[in-house]
Amino acid sequence: MGASPYGPHWRNLRRLSTVELLSTARLNSFIHIRRDEVTRFVRELVNAADVSGFSKVEVKSRLVGLSMNMVMRMVAGKRYFGEEGKEGREEGERFKELIRDVFELSGTSNPVDFLPALRWVDFSGLEKRMRETQARTDAFFQGLIDENRNGGVQRDDDTGRKTMIDTFLSLQEFDPETYSDETIKGHVMTMILAGTDTSAATIEWAMSLLLNHPEVLSKARAEIDSVVGNNRIVDESDCPKLPYLQCIINETFRLHPVTPTLVPHQSSEDCVVGGYHISKGTMLLVNAWAIHRDPTIWKDPMAFYPERHEGVEVEPYKLLPFGMGRRSCPGSGLANRVVSVGLAVLIQCFEWERIGQELLDMSEGQGLTTPKAEPLEALCKPRECLKNAFVTM
Repeated sequence: MGASPYGPHWRNLRRLSTVELLSTARLNSFIHIRRDEVTRFVRELVNAADVSGFSKVEVKSRLVGLSMNMVMRMVAGKRYFGEEGKEGREEGERFKELIRDVFELSGTSNPVDFLPALRWVDFSGLEKRMRETQARTDAFFQGLIDENRNGGVQRDDDTGRKTMIDTFLSLQEFDPETYSDETIKGHVMTMILAGTDTSAATIEWAMSLLLNHPEVLSKARAEIDSVVGNNRIVDESDCPKLPYLQCIINETFRLHPVTPTLVPHQSSEDCVVGGYHISKGTMLLVNAWAIHRDPTIWKDPMAFYPERHEGVEVEPYKLLPFGMGRRSCPGSGLANRVVSVGLAVLIQCFEWERIGQELLDMSEGQGLTTPKAEPLEALCKPRECLKNAFVTM
């Protein structure tokens, strides 16, 4: 959908996303999956902890597992990451290797894009790798579609809740041309690319900021404790009652948008923008990173200051991590749910410290999204006051 030109096909995919797959009602129907994955996520971190004190944790890989399991269970009824992955080891390893290659290649620059004359000489072998990965991706997701079509996917409960692939297949029965297997595979891949690493990277950036600003971490934990208490783990339904947590998330979106130039746009007609003539067909990029750090919009824009968002309604032209208009991200509702509850449980359930005395390096790396140059490693310890809540998970 992100690469489709505006027209009937794009409008149909957009409607499908906003009404059938990512509506509030649809997301609420999957809340049991997100709750279960959060519980497993916390349990694995608690079980991995050193009973005598702090343990070193590589945060990003665990966050990727959390978001990937959430999305894959909603999309296809599959769980591949973590100690309790229910799928076969071979299938799980194939999926992990495939996704790793897709993300790596998606974030790689191809010289041919800048020098078209080189298209006949694949110096680096990049295009060959892309073709091979595309073939593997196609085969893997065709297998998921066929398995769902043949009823081979085990449901999460006895309610018969449909996966997103099930929804596509139901529509395919009435309109096989519009909802072809190729369309389904493309949409599934978009869900994975847009809905997993983005959420994991945002939580990683937020935790890095909090570790560099422990007073903000303490304030956020106090808010969660006052709303949730110590007898249970924070739930997704608690997050709307945690305004300071949302301020932290908004400030993270501002300082470290994971898609700093949003999705590329293309001018559908000749037009004039800011005095510049833009020809039809020109690629246009929105520099959200620069807007978020513009001193004419934000006071002291380089500072991490969540309080700037308190009591202030978010203005879409100033803060646009999901874009805006008809090309805005249709998955923003899901992303906000995943980021909010993922960050909330890390703050509530564990004590956190930097490994050394120095502040964490906040340099940006390269990739399909904008990750930290150095993946976050930190010292983690389950909070003693929540030990009864951990037992009942």
